[in-house]
Amino acid sequence: MGEEVRDSQPVSTFELEKETELRFEVESGRTAEVELRSGLAEVFGSELTPHRPYVFKGGSKAAVFTWHGCSVRLRGKTEAAYVSRDTPMTIYLNCHAALEQMRQRAEEDGERGPRVIVVGPSDVGKTTLCRLLLNYAARLGRIPTMVDLDVGQGCLSVPGTVGALCVERPASPEGGFCLRAPLVYHFGSTTPGTNIKLYNRITTRLAEVFNQRCERNRRANAGGCVINTCGWVKGTGYQALLHAACAFEVDVALVLDQERLYNELKRDLPHFVKTALLPKSGGAVERSKEFRRESRDERIREYFYGTSGDLFPHAFEVRFADVQILRVGAPAVPDSCLPLGVRQDDPQLKLVPVQAGRDLAHHLLSLSTQTAPGPHILDSSLTGFVVVTGVDVERKVFTVLSPAPRPLPDGVCLIMDIRFMDLK
Repeated sequence: MGEEVRDSQPVSTFELEKETELRFEVESGRTAEVELRSGLAEVFGSELTPHRPYVFKGGSKAAVFTWHGCSVRLRGKTEAAYVSRDTPMTIYLNCHAALEQMRQRAEEDGERGPRVIVVGPSDVGKTTLCRLLLNYAARLGRIPTMVDLDVGQGCLSVPGTVGALCVERPASPEGGFCLRAPLVYHFGSTTPGTNIKLYNRITTRLAEVFNQRCERNRRANAGGCVINTCGWVKGTGYQALLHAACAFEVDVALVLDQERLYNELKRDLPHFVKTALLPKSGGAVERSKEFRRESRDERIREYFYGTSGDLFPHAFEVRFADVQILRVGAPAVPDSCLPLGVRQDDPQLKLVPVQAGRDLAHHLLSLSTQTAPGPHILDSSLTGFVVVTGVDVERKVFTVLSPAPRPLPDGVCLIMDIRFMDLK
């Protein structure tokens, strides 16, 4: 490894042997540049083009892996950068090969491809494994579907949502998948436990829409899906995993780094579901609550400003009278407070009007495709999001940050229990 400096940025050149990877974490507030000098390499299944610089933003954690050996130049401030020979990539590749065999049989027989659910506790690399498997499938010309049920981070949209994306090409090494037309549903919180009935309901709805697409598109049907889940794997969280597996009718379950969860799923899933226990990568480390919070803020910021600040959102005022804001979920009323013989609706799925006021400031609002309140809103996809940046109670208007110019689309707004401070 040689050292040099250019433009005041430290530069290191790493010579990687076959089946090794360069793991690095970019220092917060900085950027790092990766360039493949010779050989072949990839980042989470996305191939690197030789002599092209790839820029990774502050806080990014990535791994450059090579099957045959390569030379990589890393420029910029990093918290850590080292070469590792202890990598589970061969095991992950074998999983991909098995899934590809299932896709080939599905294509030949006109049946559906593999539906894979990736589960495990927090910080074991579930999202990374999903990205890897999807990239390998896309590189072979498949069209798999990514399903994201992790409301805590939101890799397809802002946090507090679930969604699905048709993957037609591999992700860019530093930027991820192209997110032009994801299918997204409102949940409104970063923890499934805040409203488990709503979480299970939108999971079921997402599975129904995915099944409808598979019926109309043979390539999507043969491509199958890869489902990313949250790290809540005990109690009600475990039941939510079983619900998701049932709703999507999965036939493969990949369990990362927890033997207990593997054995529980072997016991509780149908016998035809192939369950495998996989090791986590050594690069998967525990993330602090502060880091998770910063990551959520960064995801929201990217929605409005783009990954490299190349988008320019609009700010405009909205009158209180021109919008309907609803919250999903209400406190339960004791039966003793109800008239005799009257049963209350499920409070977790109840739509409650929200009066616009100062408390609205900095909340994220989901824009529904529905124009009138009703239970159907829970099963409806979203057109986008805005964030309330200011409230003027006297004038009865609030200011929003929006990716599109005024006015807001006709429809109902659903408030999230997620706040975002726009500091740009």
